[in-house]
Amino acid sequence: MRWILILSLLISGSSFGQWKSYIISVKGDTLNKIDLKGKKQGPWINHIESLRGEPGYEEEGEYTNDRKEGTWRKFNLMGDLLAIENYQWGFQDGISQYFSISGNLIREESWRAFNPDKLYDTLAVEDVSNPGNYNDVIIKNEGSSLKHGTWKYYDAGFVSKTEFYHLGKLEQGSAAPPSLASDTLSVTKKMEKPKEVIEYEKKNSGKKKIKVRDGSVNFNN
Repeated sequence: MRWILILSLLISGSSFGQWKSYIISVKGDTLNKIDLKGKKQGPWINHIESLRGEPGYEEEGEYTNDRKEGTWRKFNLMGDLLAIENYQWGFQDGISQYFSISGNLIREESWRAFNPDKLYDTLAVEDVSNPGNYNDVIIKNEGSSLKHGTWKYYDAGFVSKTEFYHLGKLEQGSAAPPSLASDTLSVTKKMEKPKEVIEYEKKNSGKKKIKVRDGSVNFNN
């Protein structure tokens, strides 16, 4: 039993020995690990205090070689979810969502990250003449992360505006969709004919010419 205890302590000591610093959570998880090269690794919680009128927040996610990777969640200091962001190579990539204090979705963004270790990167671009088919295009890596895809803005649960970006450039035609009121007005409702009109049409059906009094005066009679 003694040897088992000593062995477990040696294994524990050797595993923690690869970290320059770390913290142990209340659940016993090892967080905020910094390796011997000074790089952040694994699960992390960043705590930012309020400063100069800017509200503080906490964010949690994972680092790989000092870069954010995967899904990160941001909370205010009261614990309310503010954002869900996705990262690759330390830059935003894919869909990010932002929420109000009450938990309503207020904005959805789309990003494309580029590998900072490469001078050029490959991007799948849809063929305009053949929708649904994509071609790999090699582009120069000039930015860390660019707006790419559909951006949606929400108001009371409905999409209030939509924008379309292609590698950081806002595409033409991005505009706010019609409001519910204009949508209602744009629909032509088929009205039922009044009873008098129906009777009039029945009475004069089959006649080639129907003389109608329109209130005008004929001075030639």
